[in-house]
Amino acid sequence: MTDHPALPRVLARLDADAEAATARLFDFLRIESISTDPAYKAPCKAAAEWLAAELRGIGFDASVRETPGHPMVVGHTPAGTGPHLLFYGHYDVQPVDPLNLWTAPPFEPVIAKGPGGPEIRARGAADDKGQLMTFVEACRAWKAETGGLPANVTFLFEGEEESGSPSLIPFLEANREELKAELALVCDTGMWNAETPAISTMLRGMVGETIIVKAADRDLHSGMYGGPAANPIRVLSKILASLHDETGRVTLPGFYDGVEETPPEILAQWQALGFRHEDFLGAVGLSEPAGERDYSALEQIWARPTLEFNGIEGGYTGAGFKTVLPAEAFVKISCRLVGKQDPEAIRAALRARFEEMLPPDCTVEFEGKAGGSPGIVMPVDDPRFAAARDALSAEWPREAIFGGCGGSIPIVGHFQDILGMNSLLIGFGLDDDRIHSPNEKYSLTSFRKGARSWARVLGALGG
Repeated sequence: MTDHPALPRVLARLDADAEAATARLFDFLRIESISTDPAYKAPCKAAAEWLAAELRGIGFDASVRETPGHPMVVGHTPAGTGPHLLFYGHYDVQPVDPLNLWTAPPFEPVIAKGPGGPEIRARGAADDKGQLMTFVEACRAWKAETGGLPANVTFLFEGEEESGSPSLIPFLEANREELKAELALVCDTGMWNAETPAISTMLRGMVGETIIVKAADRDLHSGMYGGPAANPIRVLSKILASLHDETGRVTLPGFYDGVEETPPEILAQWQALGFRHEDFLGAVGLSEPAGERDYSALEQIWARPTLEFNGIEGGYTGAGFKTVLPAEAFVKISCRLVGKQDPEAIRAALRARFEEMLPPDCTVEFEGKAGGSPGIVMPVDDPRFAAARDALSAEWPREAIFGGCGGSIPIVGHFQDILGMNSLLIGFGLDDDRIHSPNEKYSLTSFRKGARSWARVLGALGG
């Protein structure tokens, strides 16, 4: 990869401006933009106004756009000759409770000494204000040194990500033409470790069900009815036991339709990470992987589908004994999906298993929501993904990887479905950043090298 000729000057500008960039982030972090609590409506609006003013101060067109909830911020760089990119982040943050567990006021940011070096401590430091500002600072440096960016950039900053994004889909649909781009950039992700950056290219989808098995019209005395009466707990347990075989594979017909094997070159990257399931599971008091026998624990998390029981209940669960046969029992099941698995086909197969194994005198009810979300796989053979990986690798001690994500990031699916574009998911958070918890932090190295990384990525994508 050949670096953009202006890149050395841009990186030097970022280094020279590092203290001022941190001060700007601190100003942003002081705004109490808690989206889920109506009492913080005004601070959320203030955070949106702050961001729009920052973009205008750099020389970009930016405005606050009202929604039924908290506002969006949309900005545009002056039209140029480079590719068109859409950058997404969110300015809202989680509530701070329990306040007594914070070592400093959550909206009074400080730099503290951490085990990995200096860290910025405040609510929103990592999720997502610090991450968002790494990109803004990279753009500021490019503009200062060259008068523009190597790419055309549209900025989209949301204020409801931490409260379910109720306004997002209508906003994307209503502003489809303005927001369309060739590629989205999403910063709300993390690194593999403090030295190894990552581009998340596999996201798992999900489908869920609450399933209720019913038998008698009331709880029954186990001495009088035990034996001849159907017991919903026993029925439920038998069906649940049938959903996995002895190797950990899910037994539903068609469950693995659309599941592809991980490419060898990606597996090689993962194997080089030195991931040990003994360490990963040992940290939570476990020792052996319990998923599909022929796949490593990392593959099970990033690249394989699952069917898990999230909660089960029936009968008397209080202190002591109440010897009854319950009238009903229920289970909550979630399936994490990968590749091209069809959520509705999975849901139908799950329901069919319960219906076909249901004995006489029992009925079953399903309370899952229609839809579900499919897994997402990004095209790692796209030259832009390779260019971004090279750019990240040039900044950090170890080469960047194309990694997976065990959870879901809904915005990526919305960008695909509504705006018709893929996403580069690049962030600099670390596993110990305590997002959503007291004493949230963001490594000062993540902030500063994150901005340098985005400067490199912009140069690579636009050069």
